[in-house]
Amino acid sequence: MMLDRRQFLQMLSAAAVAGLLPKTYANSSDYYNLPNFGSVRLLHITDTHAQLLPIYFREPNVNLGVHEMSGKAPHLVGDKLLSHFNVQPNTLDAHALTYLNFAEAAKTYGKVGGFAHLATLIKNLRGSFGVEKTLLLDGGDTWQGSGTALWTRGKDMVEACNLLGVDVMTGHWEFTYLEKEVFENLKAFKGDFVAHNVKVKEEAAFDYAHPYDSNSYHAFKPYTIKELNGVRVAVIGQAFPYTPIANPARFIPNWTFGINEPELQSLVNQIKEKEQPALIVLISHNGMDVDLKLASRVSGINVILGGHTHDGVPMPIEIKNPQGMTLVTNAGSNGKFVGVLDFEIKENKLTGYKYRLLPIFSNMIPADPEMSKLIEKTRAPFLEKLQTPLATAEELLYRRGNFNGTFDQVICNALRAKNDAQISLSPGFRWGTTVLPNQTITMEHVLDQTAMTYPETYLREMSGEELKMILEDVCDNLFNRDPYRQQGGDMVRLGGLDYVCNPLEEMGKRISNMTLDNGELIESTKKYKVAGWATVGSQSAGEPVWETVASYLKDIKTVKLTKFNHPKIIGIDA
Repeated sequence: MMLDRRQFLQMLSAAAVAGLLPKTYANSSDYYNLPNFGSVRLLHITDTHAQLLPIYFREPNVNLGVHEMSGKAPHLVGDKLLSHFNVQPNTLDAHALTYLNFAEAAKTYGKVGGFAHLATLIKNLRGSFGVEKTLLLDGGDTWQGSGTALWTRGKDMVEACNLLGVDVMTGHWEFTYLEKEVFENLKAFKGDFVAHNVKVKEEAAFDYAHPYDSNSYHAFKPYTIKELNGVRVAVIGQAFPYTPIANPARFIPNWTFGINEPELQSLVNQIKEKEQPALIVLISHNGMDVDLKLASRVSGINVILGGHTHDGVPMPIEIKNPQGMTLVTNAGSNGKFVGVLDFEIKENKLTGYKYRLLPIFSNMIPADPEMSKLIEKTRAPFLEKLQTPLATAEELLYRRGNFNGTFDQVICNALRAKNDAQISLSPGFRWGTTVLPNQTITMEHVLDQTAMTYPETYLREMSGEELKMILEDVCDNLFNRDPYRQQGGDMVRLGGLDYVCNPLEEMGKRISNMTLDNGELIESTKKYKVAGWATVGSQSAGEPVWETVASYLKDIKTVKLTKFNHPKIIGIDA
């Protein structure tokens, strides 16, 4: 059942009267009451990372933009972000968009996201505007990021997205399941999965069972056409272009990926001539810097709805290109936001738009009963394990940020302690929920940081030179001048090792002054005992990292970090 505006506001008012909403929200029923505009509404979610329940999620306090992107969105945090987008401090939006005073504000405003609350809001946004004029688009990283998603191989999220009513999606972490599992899930998915930039390798195509197009070698449908109350909308899919580099290629041996810019331009031209749509939309998992560059070079796309970098950007960025202008947006992560983009179409041409990035404050939106029932059913077989208490957090534990997070430090400390290692390495993943001070850390929290299909730990010797090469390589990926060469993720997290980083230097010159926690300088030829997890190359032999972290937390009982291995940043304002 869709909810029109009157029904939705009545629901919020009833919840407030019944005491289901805290006093903070007693007069906030108009927060989600968006005025209708135009002919077509696009709803955009991305990077939900399998978070079915409401969560806490702290935004980064460091998100550096280098060279041409210095001081520009999406590389703005805290007060600079609020000032740039004219967001008032100490408000709902300010808390949703920034890390400022996070722990205290989280106690006031509560958790965010949750598919049951998202479902209620989606029903309202569709029902109040017109179901026949609305599309719900998912930018990917949906099937991975929780214990239940891992244990069901993403099937729990397919069911939830079907109930939510996702019309079109693309992917990234979806491809870290086995190829046969990807196709099984897509067979069950009721929407369209689009990805113009994923091809079947020529050597695999001869006897390949699943090509969408045997002539073009597309593994999936490159685009889909949706007619919304007489308005034709083309939605092209752009899956994460560096999946076989950022994630193990062994899971996807038959496919190639890439940005494929010339091919995208050719496809846009073909769609315009053949389909004559009023709107061309790219649902992208490139990352926002890549999308901004792509928008400046490929003409004919009206809007890029982006993902991958988890940027909550409250206004679209207008990018000029050879034949016009493209809007570029990004809708955050973890089910925390939904982007609402209304277009006015006249005589088959775009004449105006309005955008709102809506945070999902779960205390403000009653849960949808049907979605709640599905979530409860999904979690029931795993509930005892998920709710197992491990330790107590004495400080805020978070992941998001260019260089390190406090929960990342806990993982690194666990790897060192359980393997008697001098140094530990942990990948710079952007997914992972937040734990407030004095909150019990459960197994579910650990899985929120670690649940993936290549979690095996390792212990090996590395030379100082090898360690520097690893840091230089990841740093170049993060801070390369060319966005097309930024291949995903944040900086590798470290335990037991400090260093100095100059993001503006060239490859091989960004990392210096590497020292152990005791101040001892790292020597290039000396060997060090290093523990880590999540190898992209050959599979490691160690236990899953969540077992390592859970055992460590049970041992220490309370988490209070005495050392935070964050590098010293020079050459740029961090």
